[in-house]
Amino acid sequence: MTTQNAPATHLLIISDHEPLAWVLESQRMAFPAGRTRESLTVNKGDEVLLYTTRGCFGNQTRDLGRVIGLATLTSEVSTLDRPVTFHERRFTEGCRLRIHGLTPFREGVALRDLVDHLQVFPEPRNWNVRMRRASLKLPEADAALVKRELQPLLKPYKDVVGDYALPRR
Repeated sequence: MTTQNAPATHLLIISDHEPLAWVLESQRMAFPAGRTRESLTVNKGDEVLLYTTRGCFGNQTRDLGRVIGLATLTSEVSTLDRPVTFHERRFTEGCRLRIHGLTPFREGVALRDLVDHLQVFPEPRNWNVRMRRASLKLPEADAALVKRELQPLLKPYKDVVGDYALPRR
């Protein structure tokens, strides 16, 4: 008899606007080459909290790192038929998402305001060190806190996704 693990919740950490636009428009996520072990921690049915870093939109003094969306993985992680490349960095594995909601552009839950209350950051002063990866699995209590803060800010995906698109040249 096989036991099914309860779905986990992960922060999907996005540090640049171009990959963010791809994630939001295609409702997919991708992992960089060489991060196979990290990609194996996410499974179909898991929740994903979309997190944009301070530098995601090119202005670290104006922007904060924010949780901006909630999604569910709708497929297992697998090798992509065609790797995705952003700024010469290859992403070779990926999966599909269903985005349930997004916050309006440049809004969301400022993660730094919650760091002292999150178990995933045992040393709050150095919390940003844990964010130097593609995704971060959250303990259940942390996921519940972040989702509770995020829920009132979420708008329907189709109503705000266009606000995150890359400017057309």
